[in-house]
This record gives sequence, structure tokens and C-alpha cells, in this order.
Amino acid sequence: MNRLLVFIICLVFFKLESQTLDPLMSKDFLDQSIWVDSIYNNLSIDEKIGQLFFVQATSKKENNSKKILDDINNHKIGGVIFSTGNPSSQVNLTNKFQKSSDIPLMISIDGEWGTGMRLDSVPNFPWNMSLGAIKNDLILEKIGEEIGEQFNRLGIHMNFAPVVDINTNPKNPIIGNRSYGENKINVSKKGISFTKGIQSKNILATAKHFPGHGDTSKDSHLTLPTIDFSKKRINEVELYPYKQLIKNGLSAIMVAHLNVPSLEKEKMLPSTLSKNIIEKILIKKLKFKGLIITDALEMKGVSNFTKKNVDLLAFLAGNDILLMSSDISKGIKSIKKAYKKGTISEERLSRSVRKILMAKYKVGLNNYQPIKEFNLVNDLNKFSSTNLINTSIENIPVLIKNQNNLLPLKPKSNKVINLQFGNDKGSVFNNYLNKYKDVNIVKIQDIDENELNDIVNNYETIIVSIHMKSNTPWENMNKKFSSIDLEMLKIINQHKKKILVSFTNPYMLNQLNLNSYNSILVGFQNNQEFQKTIAQQIYGAKSVKGILPVTINESFKEGDGIILDKINILSYGDPKSVGVDAIKLSKIDSIIEYAIDNEMTPGAQILVAKNSKIIYEKSFGKLRYNENLNVNNNTIYDLASLTKILVTTPIVMKLVEEEVISLETRLKEIIPRYKDSNKAEISIKELLSGNASLQAWIPFYKLTLDENSKPSSEYYTFKKTKTNSVKVAPDLFLRSDYTDTIRNIIKDSDLLSKKYKYSDLSYLIIQEFIENHYSQSLDQIIDNLIFQKLGIKLDYNPTLKYSSKNIAPTEIDEYFRYKEISGYVHDMAAAMFGGISSHAGLFGNANNVAKVMQMYLQNGNYADQQILKPETINLFNNCYYCDKDNRRGVGFDKPQLDDDGPTCGCVSMSSFGHSGWTGTFAWADPEKEIVYVFLSNRSYPGGETASQSKLVKENIRSEIQRIIYNSIIE
Repeated sequence: MNRLLVFIICLVFFKLESQTLDPLMSKDFLDQSIWVDSIYNNLSIDEKIGQLFFVQATSKKENNSKKILDDINNHKIGGVIFSTGNPSSQVNLTNKFQKSSDIPLMISIDGEWGTGMRLDSVPNFPWNMSLGAIKNDLILEKIGEEIGEQFNRLGIHMNFAPVVDINTNPKNPIIGNRSYGENKINVSKKGISFTKGIQSKNILATAKHFPGHGDTSKDSHLTLPTIDFSKKRINEVELYPYKQLIKNGLSAIMVAHLNVPSLEKEKMLPSTLSKNIIEKILIKKLKFKGLIITDALEMKGVSNFTKKNVDLLAFLAGNDILLMSSDISKGIKSIKKAYKKGTISEERLSRSVRKILMAKYKVGLNNYQPIKEFNLVNDLNKFSSTNLINTSIENIPVLIKNQNNLLPLKPKSNKVINLQFGNDKGSVFNNYLNKYKDVNIVKIQDIDENELNDIVNNYETIIVSIHMKSNTPWENMNKKFSSIDLEMLKIINQHKKKILVSFTNPYMLNQLNLNSYNSILVGFQNNQEFQKTIAQQIYGAKSVKGILPVTINESFKEGDGIILDKINILSYGDPKSVGVDAIKLSKIDSIIEYAIDNEMTPGAQILVAKNSKIIYEKSFGKLRYNENLNVNNNTIYDLASLTKILVTTPIVMKLVEEEVISLETRLKEIIPRYKDSNKAEISIKELLSGNASLQAWIPFYKLTLDENSKPSSEYYTFKKTKTNSVKVAPDLFLRSDYTDTIRNIIKDSDLLSKKYKYSDLSYLIIQEFIENHYSQSLDQIIDNLIFQKLGIKLDYNPTLKYSSKNIAPTEIDEYFRYKEISGYVHDMAAAMFGGISSHAGLFGNANNVAKVMQMYLQNGNYADQQILKPETINLFNNCYYCDKDNRRGVGFDKPQLDDDGPTCGCVSMSSFGHSGWTGTFAWADPEKEIVYVFLSNRSYPGGETASQSKLVKENIRSEIQRIIYNSIIE
């Protein structure tokens, strides 16, 4: 009994040990063996040989499906390798092929960077060299898992990846970007991680190109490359990744078409046909028990070698799968003939066919089910894929130089220009740079040397970016800069403050004088996501942590990389990355589209940020009804009363911090004209909390109209003069002394019997003190205190800086200025202050409004600059008169105390913000870390009051806010 028990234990141990060595053995190996035997023993010799062949299929509109069906029916092929096409067609063909095959087909694909390498409508993962820059190998494992999920959905069982060639030759024309790099350990770790991930999803991984294609200068698709290294070198370097992957359960290895004299004595014998390389080294020495696959047998690197049948020679060399034979019929006949002659033994044929059948069982083909076509493309484009792609890209760029810590660029840095080189576009890169700072763009091919010299002299900082096409990883390998480009780069070298960003393979940089640059970022690929990420990294919105996978020159070697930490500045990310449901959030689109369709506003900009990431930024509609000018994210809106919290409130905060005033300071103490007025005792706290009994507003403009309700010549001229210098609209100028008249009218105005009344007059009052204290106009003060430091583009009188073409009009004025109001402040009182007022007059887009709101959320700190103290913000963000039914803070609006108010009623009580008459809204919630900005020109064209506005009546702004909060994943 004891002997039997010992025998059983030993048998189980042997089987388990075998399983770790044989990567094709499934967990239920006894059932697997029974299935393999049952299939194999019932196959004819032709059917057994047919299993060795994998043919290429395409899922394009025009495809070779007829030929494939013929190969299935007549040659009993073992599998298919799909090439280019689209997912739906491929699944349709897969089902058709499988239905026609007596033995389920192994479906394979060459998907080195995922399904998108071959199929449209599916996202691409980064290339291997890009991934080689990532320090965290777990990301590679996750990529393998995600690709495995996609393959399972498509009915694919084997991937001809990872590439584990060690790219020690910068001139390699075909591997290059397909390699993880030049370091054998890094390549091995990346290959193991990817393999672990994809095989965890029951997809067979195939390492290639054995014994190593990394140090060649020729393409084996076109000719036979030679590897001249010694046996010792190949064993220590090229074979190293294979040894490591074999230890970690690698399922398959693809053999390359290479001439390797140190491993094969026969002259110019391709490694695919070498028994020494496959049988002696791969099978016996490395003890590999997985599938051995030829590279495509139609490639010139092998097909030109001999007049003998290549399929037969490849099989005799030790390969199991014969990939993409140039003539299957001839191949089968040759192998069958050799079998009958005894050149191929039954044992040898059985070895390969049984391995193929074992692999089929392992991937579940013993219980094959047709692939469902419903919702296929959506399933292949899950959030998890795009999020993982973005995560990997954020970990890739490498900072190899950062002299004087030039990066991250400070938002307050002066004039910056982006000079773009290359054969591809860099518009996304420049667009994202401009989300942080005004950065002009010049494509180098559009200027001459004289113009470039002027640029070099006129800009403080130059960002040189190289944009090379990224359609395929081999497209720009060995690409040279033109002589013209090199001359232009010499001129740029003269400039003292330069950043170099390359959106191409690192090797291209060895043509440049890298010593002349202060900072150098290696970006690898020119895809849009790379451009977005690196633009953010330049300003510190995302960290930089990659390392060079290859050597550029003696100064910048493999393994180099400077870590650059993220600073607290708004970045961009997916909703789910901050716990927000993207599908629920997308309901915002239908709400605003409903508003536009029902003429509540011609257009709008909407931005949502959470946890300092902008997760939604979209523009809708047009600048005017019935015109072709669409709103975009750069469209400038009249922000109306948002001016109060974007300009006046932070200035007053600064004055409080500097102890110039306090919230208890009375008007009589700071503005002389108020000493003996009925407003003398009003405190700053009362004034800016709407608790000062002031009238809501006074229509000052009406006092300046004649009997026909037109601007009176007593007050206005059509040209600017010494006496009439206050521009209230194009070609209309108010008397220069009238601002003082307005101030006296406010001073002498009656007080209301009740305390709480939201009033513009409060801000016009405090403006006088602010401007007197600083001896500057309001626009200069806020620019110096905050906007310049944060790189914020919010402006009064925007037509002085920008074209009016992208400024949303607010009204066709038929009561005061009698023209369309576009690019000039809508508010009449603000217009009478020359467009620069404390209660209205500021213009900008949602992105720049969000920066100020985010600064508030971050306790007054933004871009690592302490603009305001946390205690000051808390002081102002406080409802001092809630017990008197006044919800407002100091300067800020606050959530409603009952059912009626500015918000959805779903925000925290610590939240704050403001709305604007033109249809604007900005709100920040410290508890949820949310910033929400809504900009529109709902007042166009008729200038309806808020009570008449359909946008206000139907609570469009607060309903969108409700969607945002309902989208949070609890």
C-alpha cells in the first residue's frame, strides 16, 4: 500500500513538473491527452501534414476567403493568420472558416502593438521601443492582459508577439521601434511581463525573431541578413531573453530568416532551415517544448535560398508550424513524399502535430463556439483599453537633459514659440501647449533663414519639436534631416533658452548638436496622445519618469532619464480615472444640444474638472444663430458677473492678506467721498456679501440719452477726443469725467429697507478704492497679481488682443449703443467705465476660468505658486448672514438655503462660485474636488433678462451640474 502511494505521489509530481516545463500542457492534461489522441489517431497522413500549415487571410472588403476555404477543404490546414481588415469582417470570416473545418482552426495574428496593428476601428498600444522606456513592468503585463481580452473577443488564439530582439544596431531597418531596446535584461523583463499578461487570458504568446534579429542592417522580408557575432556573444546576449521567457512558460517561438555563421556552418543557410539552430540549440540546449513557428515562408530571406521545397526543409529543421507557405499543395506533397521514404519518421510528424493539437486544446478549441458579432467594435474599444494606452503613454517620455531646471516651464514665462520640424503634423501638441500659455507655432518649412533669425531674437523661449510620421514603426527608421533643416537648426542653436522635443525614434537625435539645448524630451511617437501628454509634461501637469531604452550618443545612454514630478496644475484625463462614469457624464451633450435646438443659446462651452484633471471640455453650437462660425474651445465669451470672483474678489483677498483692509473695514475709512454718506458704515464684509441695503443696479446709461433715446451729443462723440476718451462701443466715446458722476450717483443713492440685496453697486464702490490704492487700472492690477503668474488668458476689451471672429456676441443693442455687441462688454455700466469694471467686463474661455477656480480649490496654490493663503480663501468662502436668509459668502455665491438658488441642490455647502447675466456659470466644490464652468451667450440676440431667459427658466446650467454629480461613481 505504501509503495503504491509513493508511486502515485511520484507520478503526480512528475506530471506537475512536466507541466511547468511544457507550456502547451493544460491543467486538465489527462483530458487533453485523451482529446489529442482521439483526433490524431483518426487523421490521415494528408490531414496530419495539413495541420502544420497556417495560411494568411485578410478581412478587407476584397479578401481571399475563397482560397482559404479551398485550403481548409482540400488541404485540411491547421490554422490561419489574419492580416489587415476590420473586426466585423474578421469575425464573420472566422466563423465561416471554423464552420468549414473538421478540426477547429488555430486563429493567429501578428499583433505586436495590439489588435490595432492589423484591424481598423481599434486603438493602438504604443510600440515596443516606446514601452521599453517604461520603468513599471506591471504596465506591460496589463497591456498583455488587455490585448488578450481583445483577442478572445475576436476569436484569436495566438499572437506573434512579443518581439524580444535586442536592438543593438541603430541602423536596423526592420526591427528598430519594434524592439524593447538594447538592454537584454530590460528586453527580457518587458517580454516576460507582456507574455504573462496575454497568456493569463489563454492566448499563446510567440517570442520572436529567434535567434535574434536585433543587430542587422538588412530586412529579411527582402533579403537574407547576416548575424556575424560569435557563438558566445549570441548565447550571452541574443538568446538571453529566450532563456528567460522559456523559464516563465512561453508558449511559442518564431524563428527568423537569418544567416548565422557561428551557429550554422552551411553557407547562407537561413536559420529557419537550420537543424543546428532549431533542433540542437532551441529544442535540446534550451529545452523548449512549446510550438516552433517559421517566419513567413514567402519572405525573400528564405524563399530565394533554394529550388528545393522550403516547407519540407523547414519541417526537417525542427519547425512545427509552417507559416504562409508560397505553395501549400507542393509543400504537403513534398512532406508526404519524405514521410513515405522514411526521411520523416512517424515520431517526428507526431511530435509537431500533437503539439499543435495540444495548443488547440489549451486555448479551448476542443469546445469551440462561434464568435458573437453583436456590439463587437464597442467591446474592442472599452474604457480599460484607452485608459491603459493613456497610462502607458504617460510613463513613456524621457527627459534626458534639464539644465537649470528649465522644465517644467512656468506659466508666467514670457514669449514662447514652438518651431516644428518633420514630415508630420504637430497641431495637437501646440493646441495643448496653448492650454497653459500663449505659444505661437511656426512650421519651419514655411519660413526662410531671415525670418528665423527674427524669431530667435524676439522670443524668450523656443520649443523645437520634431514630428515624424508614426503610421508604422519602421517608417522613419534611418531617416535623415535635410540639409535645409540642419542649417535652420544651426541658427536656432544661437538662442540661449531652448527645449527640444522629439516625436520619433531616439536614434534620430544623434544627428543634432544636443549640447546646445537646455532641456530635451524624447517622445518616441507622434500620435495625438503622445502630443497631448508631452505638452502637459512641459508645463508640469503630468510627471516625466521614462528611461532611455537605447543609447543616443556618448552623452545620453541607455538607462538615462531624469524624473520630473507633477506640479499642482490642471491636467487632462479620462472621467473614470477620477471615479466618474463617462457614459453618464456624456448626457451633458444632449442637455446642451436640447438648449441650442430650442434657441436658449446659440452655443456654449462646458468644462468639468475633478481631482485637478479636466475630464470634460467641449464646445457646442455657433457664435450666432443661422451662421457657419462654430464655437470651439478657444472661443471667447463675455464672462459678465464672473468678473466679480475672477478679478475683484481675489484682489480684495490680497488687500486683506496684506492688512491694508479687513472685512470689518468701513467705507468711510478707505474712500473719502463716503465719509458723510448713508453708506459710510458699510463694512467690506457687508458690501461683498450683498448685505448692505444697496439697490441691485442703476441704469446710468439712460441719463446720457437724448429725447430720442439715442446717445446724447452732450455726453458722447463718435471719435476719441481729450474730453471724450471712454470707449463704450466702437465709434462711441463717453465724456472722461462721467465715471466720477456715476460714483457720486452711487454714493447719493437711497438705501433699501432690507439688508440683503445682490448688487452690482458694491463692486463699483470697491473698485474706486482698489484702483486708488494700486494707482493702476483694474486690468493691470489683476494681471500683475494673478493672471500673469498662472499663465491665464482672461482679458478686458479682448479686441485689443484678439480677432473678433472668435468672440461670441452678446446682444444686438437697440436701446443704448445701437449695434451688435461683440468683443465689447455687454453690461452698460461696465461699458461706461471703458469696459474695465469690477462687476463685469472680463472675457475669456472655460479653460482659463477653470484655472482660477482650481487655484481656489487648491487653497490658493497653483503651479506651485502660493497666490492666496488658505485661511484667506476660507475667510471669504463663508456664509456670514445665513441666519438672515442670505446665502452669499464674501464675493462668492453659495448654495441655496432652500429650494431656489444657483445650483442643482446636490453640491456641498462648502462649494462656491457665481453666475453671469450673459449665460455664464462657474462653480467649485472642495469636498468633491469638482470645478464646473459653463459659458454661453444666451442673451444673444434679443438681450432678454434672466427672468425671461429660457436657459434660466429651464435650469440648463444647474441640470448639467446635476448630471456631473450623478456621474460620480460612489
